[in-house]
Amino acid sequence: MDKTTKLLPLIPLRGMNIFPYMVLHFDVGREKSILALENAMLNNQEIFLVSQKVSKIEEPEEKDIYEIGTICNVKQILKLPGDSIRVLVEGMQRGKISEYKDKEPFVSVEVELIYDEQSTDDKKCKAYIRLIDKAFEEYINLSVNSFPDALFSLEETEEPGRYCDIVSSYLILKPQTKQELLEILDVTKRLEKLLLILKNELEVLKIEKKIGTKVKDKIDKIQKEYYLREQVKAIQEELGEDDENKKEIIEYEIKIKKAKLPKEPKEKANYELNRLKSSGNYSAESGVSKSYLDWILALPWNKSTKDNIDISKAREVFDKEHYGLEDVKERIIEYLAVKKISKTLKGPILCLVGPPGVGKTSIAKSVANALNRNFVRMSLGGVKDEAEIRGHRKTYVGAIPGRIIYAMKQAGSKNPLFLLDEIDKMSGDIKGDPADALLEVLDSEQNASFRDHYLELDFDLSKVLFITTANKLDTIPRALLDRMEVIEVSGYTSEEKFHIAKNHIIPKMLKEHNMDDSKITFSDNSITCIIENYTRESGVRSLERQIASVIRKAITEMVEKNKKSVNVTASHVKRYLGAVMFTYDKAETEDKVGVVTGLAWTEVGGVTLPVEASAMEGTGKLELTGQLGDVMKESAKAGYSYVRANAFKYNIDKDFYKNKDIHIHVPEGSVPKDGPSAGVTMITAMVSALTNRKVRHNVAMTGEITLTGRVLPIGGLKEKSLAAYRAGVDTIIIPCENEKDTEKIPKSIKDKLKFIFASKVENVLEHALLENTLNGEINNGDKTI
Repeated sequence: MDKTTKLLPLIPLRGMNIFPYMVLHFDVGREKSILALENAMLNNQEIFLVSQKVSKIEEPEEKDIYEIGTICNVKQILKLPGDSIRVLVEGMQRGKISEYKDKEPFVSVEVELIYDEQSTDDKKCKAYIRLIDKAFEEYINLSVNSFPDALFSLEETEEPGRYCDIVSSYLILKPQTKQELLEILDVTKRLEKLLLILKNELEVLKIEKKIGTKVKDKIDKIQKEYYLREQVKAIQEELGEDDENKKEIIEYEIKIKKAKLPKEPKEKANYELNRLKSSGNYSAESGVSKSYLDWILALPWNKSTKDNIDISKAREVFDKEHYGLEDVKERIIEYLAVKKISKTLKGPILCLVGPPGVGKTSIAKSVANALNRNFVRMSLGGVKDEAEIRGHRKTYVGAIPGRIIYAMKQAGSKNPLFLLDEIDKMSGDIKGDPADALLEVLDSEQNASFRDHYLELDFDLSKVLFITTANKLDTIPRALLDRMEVIEVSGYTSEEKFHIAKNHIIPKMLKEHNMDDSKITFSDNSITCIIENYTRESGVRSLERQIASVIRKAITEMVEKNKKSVNVTASHVKRYLGAVMFTYDKAETEDKVGVVTGLAWTEVGGVTLPVEASAMEGTGKLELTGQLGDVMKESAKAGYSYVRANAFKYNIDKDFYKNKDIHIHVPEGSVPKDGPSAGVTMITAMVSALTNRKVRHNVAMTGEITLTGRVLPIGGLKEKSLAAYRAGVDTIIIPCENEKDTEKIPKSIKDKLKFIFASKVENVLEHALLENTLNGEINNGDKTI
């Protein structure tokens, strides 16, 4: 036999490795392994130990065993109960299986002795050893396992290969990783591999320690809290005090009995109370249950106020709190009268539509006062999440009911007057459309069983009187608009603003400034000056701000000059508020060719809209300026086509569209203008320019036209009439179909204006242009009042 080989009995190790210079004890149970061990004891006590590739295999074959293992010396054998043996061995030297000799009764192999490949670079080895020393010391400090003799044994080791094997034997590594270290014969590479393994293990141990510290802190905190709670509980028992949790549960039981809840809410409340009893006082579930119980008990399931539908009192309240708006007040009085007779709350939802500041919200408050109902307001401006209306489900963290249920809690009764403000300002997003959720709320057939996501109970909204407000109807979904009856709240006339300022705003502002009405008085001229020169709006908010500003400046003057009182006149107003902010267009004072006064409606009320037309030599172009919108451009083109088609009626050259350019201009070009009511104005201006006939300066007009010359109806007649009156116009030409709208015009304005109702363009031109003789037939389909 070659000197570099030995014939040794083999024991395959499962789930472990042994290195040279390592002392290890393990149990032997397999029959072949026991026989191999006995043979070793008879022959120099040497045995070859090598690891299995897969530890689960009970009878490993050659392919299941690694080739490189360790030649060991058996130090001690101890027989254990159950036919197993505990053996203590010491690693001597690496070896490699060169040949399997016998497999029965035990496995014997021919082992080739393996020697370390020593490095020629001692400095590199020393550097690796120093780094491994530091890393291994840190590993020992972080490891939960104790290695009391590890560092001491390393201090006495000078040989790099042996040093590496000793460190490897102490590391808690996977068998595959240890086998890799065992199979590396180059000492330098083995040191390098060991250092990398150590560094990686250190990172893992640091993370383990960090996690362990966190877990320990949490456990310590929970144990501490539990201990303290038990102490508090024991103290309370000694003092004879009841546990706070028991107190709360008893309080909830009493509240549930007193609340007289309907059947379903009562069952739900008792269910949550039982959950609260079974959960700990400091658990997260108890907080959810308490919050839910608080909401159920706070809602007005059976509380309501008694209606006092006194029509005369309601009318008195409206007249006291609101000047003007007669048609709006009358409609609400009718609504209340029907409610009183029918004794039912089912009916249309009122929707007050109008520009800002006209008193929509205050009208709703007045209705609540007249009915003796609680008033609650919910602003829908900017709402874009369905959960705002229906609430969040209780399973979500921080879930709360929707704003409908919140408002009902705030109202304190199940039959309040509920104002849904700015219903046209809602918008939808990925979380749902709140308008869809409002469909159920505003439907009298469905809202008797409104279900909030948080409560998961039916809440009766059928006794609620809903009133909504909006600035415009365009952005309200059609399905939602269908559930509401629209009442238009138009702007105030100057006369109405005067009375509102005198009877409502000035007393209110003086009271807010803690000023007696005898110390600061307003002349009628001063109020008119503020209205006409410092405000331009449909409502009265700006008027209120300007009056407040005048009062503040008057108070300042009284303090500085030691005055006892101030009588505010128009001159005071101009001194207090500065230069005039707004001026109303005045009508022309003389008749002119191609200049016509039109009428338009804006968000701040009616305005006059002068239109100028000029005809000149050219190639038949139609030029439009003044920043006109698409609708006004279409009106101008339709009017141009009408004039071409009916040129013979008005003594216009039939070829004017070839040799005449027409330029239509609407002054104030920086202001965008649009609307379907400028057609008759455009036609009148073009005919005047082409026939060189003057337009009456005291006439204003409004109306849209068709290619056949028919005059179409318009809107906003009340505001337009007011604008004409302010401008000094005494005659207005309007479409025949708008005759019914003249009833809405205040009598004080109506009596000072002459209205001409036109059904065709010919009627308009007859009364607008000077010289009454027109060529062609004219259908006199007009009348005057």
